[in-house]
Amino acid sequence: MKKLDLYIIKRFLGTFFFMLAVIMSIAIVFDVSEKLEKFIKSSAPFNEVVLDYYVNFVFFYGNLFSSLLIFLSVLLFTSQLAQRTEIVAILASGVSFNRLLLPYFIGATILVAGSLYFTHYQLPRANATRLEFENEYLKKQYRIKDNNLHRQYEQGSIAYFKSFSTVNNIGYKFSLENWDEEGELTYKLMAERARYDSVTTRWKLENYYERFITEDGERIARGKSKDTLIGLAPSDFGQRLNIASTMVYDELNNFIESERKKGSDKTVHYEIEKHQRTSFPFATYILTIIGVSIASRKSRGGIGANLALGVLVAVTYIFAMKVTTVAATNAGLNPLLAVWLPNIFYFFVAIYFYFNAQK
Repeated sequence: MKKLDLYIIKRFLGTFFFMLAVIMSIAIVFDVSEKLEKFIKSSAPFNEVVLDYYVNFVFFYGNLFSSLLIFLSVLLFTSQLAQRTEIVAILASGVSFNRLLLPYFIGATILVAGSLYFTHYQLPRANATRLEFENEYLKKQYRIKDNNLHRQYEQGSIAYFKSFSTVNNIGYKFSLENWDEEGELTYKLMAERARYDSVTTRWKLENYYERFITEDGERIARGKSKDTLIGLAPSDFGQRLNIASTMVYDELNNFIESERKKGSDKTVHYEIEKHQRTSFPFATYILTIIGVSIASRKSRGGIGANLALGVLVAVTYIFAMKVTTVAATNAGLNPLLAVWLPNIFYFFVAIYFYFNAQK
């Protein structure tokens, strides 16, 4: 590898990690100022605040914004090279623009490979620790706001609650139906209330009504109270959406399949989380091409002009990601397509900037 390649790679990675350290330091300062009162009121231990929360806070947000920080890093140090006429000298010496891009792609590949592994396997464990801390010391208890909750917990077994309170684990207007393979109803259970006992994992039904349907006829049973074991837990009816961020790749796939079988309407959110773990790192290549193509031209406005154009590209990219994910969650757009559409669109933007770059 030539000295020029090593020089660019070192500048690339050095600028990225410097910007990451600066941005994360600023983020921690703002977060501490916002949450300090909560830390004190909740009596959160100092070592847990530092190790369980802020270390994993840096991992999460650093990885989340890594593609955009890489983009800004490329813009910054390449603009510096251009303003010092180093890019002009490199191109004038016979080095093609494509050859100039090689060390950028090597640096980007190092960061993409690290990000892919970290996002799929290491970050979920860090998120689990961070979210456990938040749930214990910072956040209020999760509440299920949706009504008319349906879940299929076994093949042919469907449970229903009109509403469910996670404060006391009580569901209201409960019903349970069992259907055979031919689509015939074989059993129905209804109750005014159903309380979940987390110790015994059993449900206590109040004012219940049972209907047994067999080949010999029907049998009805009623009562004021009954304990029963059902393959359901309160978490099956609702939990924080960020639970998916605590699962490694295989766990997340199994979780999505399980939620799909239950008929959960939150499955699309989990699929977006799954696909973003790959699409975000690969955006690094696209943003690197755009960054080099913009910053390699010496501008009369100096570095500021290149950074302004780069920030505009970054803002529109973030906006595009938000639009497509909202379309997936609210308009039925395929989650895989939703998270890759911004990359596809900006790939063509990268081609435009590439062909108009200084060569």
